[in-house]
Amino acid sequence: MECEDCQERPEAITAIINGLERYNPEAVGLLEDYLRQQCEQRYCDCNANRTLLKLYQLNPDRMKDEVVTNVLVKAMTCFPSPQFSLALHLIPPSTLAPNSRAELPEALAKLRELNTQLQGAQYARFWRNIEGDDLCADLVADIDGFEDMVRIRIATLVSHAFREVDMAVLAEWLGLEEGAARKFVQETVGWKIEGDKVQVPRNAENEAKKAEVREDVNVDMFSRVVRRAWEETA
Repeated sequence: MECEDCQERPEAITAIINGLERYNPEAVGLLEDYLRQQCEQRYCDCNANRTLLKLYQLNPDRMKDEVVTNVLVKAMTCFPSPQFSLALHLIPPSTLAPNSRAELPEALAKLRELNTQLQGAQYARFWRNIEGDDLCADLVADIDGFEDMVRIRIATLVSHAFREVDMAVLAEWLGLEEGAARKFVQETVGWKIEGDKVQVPRNAENEAKKAEVREDVNVDMFSRVVRRAWEETA
C-alpha cells in the first residue's frame, strides 16, 4: 500500500523503524518532524507514524495531542483502508476516557465519525461535518491540501465503479458547488463532461468483464449422484 511505506521516507527514519532506535525516546522528535513534513508536502507514511504512536505508548509524558490527531487525519486520507484503525488502536485507552486529556477524547470521537463516513462512502455527510463543525475544521487545519487529497481519493474510487455519473451527484460527493466541481473534474481529474453527465474513462476496474464459469464433472461423479438418488427412493 502506497501510504504504508512511502518513497519519500528518509534513510534516518527507515533506520528508526527497522532498528532498536524504535524504542529510543529520543527518536520521538525526529518522527514528529517527519510527520510535520508529511503534513506540509501532501504524502503519508503510516508505518513511520505508527512507530511514533508506539513510542508515545512507552513514553506517555512525551505525547502531544495535536500530533496524535495529525497522525489520524493523515491515516484517514488513505481510505478505504485499515490505516486509521491501526493507528487508533495504538493510542492508550486511558487517553480516551472523558476528562483524561482535556479535549482529546472529543477530538478522537469526531475523527472516528469522519473516518467511518469516508470508509462507508458517505461523502456528502462527511463534507457537511467538515464545513459545519468548527472542531472538524480545526482538526484538519494542519494538513496541507487535506480537502484536495480527499477529493482526489473520492474521484479515484468513483472511477473504479462508474463509467458515467451525474454531475450534480458527483459535486455532492466532492463537497463542491457544481461550477467548482466541473472545474475540478476537468482540470484536476481530467474527465470529460457531456451536458449533465461526467464521462469516466475506461479502466481495468470499471470495464465490464465476461465471466466464465466452468465446472468439470466426470462420469464417475455423475454416477455417484444417480446411485445416491436411486438408493434414497428405494
